[in-house]
Amino acid sequence: MKMSDLKDRTLTELVAQSRDMRQEIFNLRLQQASSQLEKPARLRSLRRDIARLETQITSLRKKAA
Repeated sequence: MKMSDLKDRTLTELVAQSRDMRQEIFNLRLQQASSQLEKPARLRSLRRDIARLETQITSLRKKAA
């Protein structure tokens, strides 16, 4: 995911996508705890994507205020 992809989206879309990614990272952590995780690098990429989303969400909220 790139920041240019996020700039076109609305605040509600970004919040929904962040929620979905947080759910996915939760599921991956459960898999990791039970030693069933196939792609450990996916955790890292998800954390970074969530950070990008939160950055864009914060930016949009500051513009609205």
